[in-house]
Amino acid sequence: MNIGVIGLGLIGGSFALSAKRHIKGCNLYGEDQSEKHLKQALKLEIVEHNLKPSNYSIMDVIILAIPVDSVIDKALYLLDYVNDNTLLIDVGSTKAKVCKEMELHPKRNQFLATHPIAGTEFSGPSAAFVALFSGKPLILCESNKTRPDLLEWAINWFKNIGMELQEMDPKEHDKHIAYVSHLSHISSFMLGKTVMEKEQDEKAIFDMAGSGFASTVRLAKSSPSMWAPIFEQNQENILEVLDEYIANLEEFKLLMEQQNYKEVFRKMQQTNSISKILAGIN
Repeated sequence: MNIGVIGLGLIGGSFALSAKRHIKGCNLYGEDQSEKHLKQALKLEIVEHNLKPSNYSIMDVIILAIPVDSVIDKALYLLDYVNDNTLLIDVGSTKAKVCKEMELHPKRNQFLATHPIAGTEFSGPSAAFVALFSGKPLILCESNKTRPDLLEWAINWFKNIGMELQEMDPKEHDKHIAYVSHLSHISSFMLGKTVMEKEQDEKAIFDMAGSGFASTVRLAKSSPSMWAPIFEQNQENILEVLDEYIANLEEFKLLMEQQNYKEVFRKMQQTNSISKILAGIN
């Protein structure tokens, strides 16, 4: 089986390593916009061959793990050139726009929209590891539009990797992910920015940074080239979520100004209940 991976960073590289472990006799081909990343992926034996347009037609599966602003054009191009039995899997973080754009393509039934809810703050081929997806959720969108035999193969592979599959409407996916992922990254980026601006005058601030700060700002190390397009594609949902988030911050600030610490305590105590929700998904 010939498997191509386009985008050899954390997600694409980890899928390649998972394929190597779980799919017997597969040949792994890789493509990346960065020549440095491609060479690194080959050196680390994440993939074995350079994936070129001339061999798209011999691929059985292609995993598209590139920034979301490039996904649609690349996916449409690939569907034009792959053979009639190739499965194209998109693993990007936004789904509504890509699902809509794929809808009328003659080979729509060879396309599968997914979103693995897995990742770290690190990027590039060296960040990839085989167990990244084990025990992690995988969202499938409009899988009923994927050809049954291709979908069955993909589902079996995802389950062998250890992923927990869930079907979701693309628009609902983008709305929900704005809360649980996109807002977290924005908060982390802005916290990091705030502290870095203050650090110009008080360098000792980082000497005092403990584990709480480190874990909160961890996501600020994520790749801007990946996250800026995500924010752009999911703008409407993110702006709505930011309005709610800013309103809560303004309320907290007002309580502090009013020295209403009983209410501050109550708000914090109410939020503690999130630990019960998180316990159910960890």
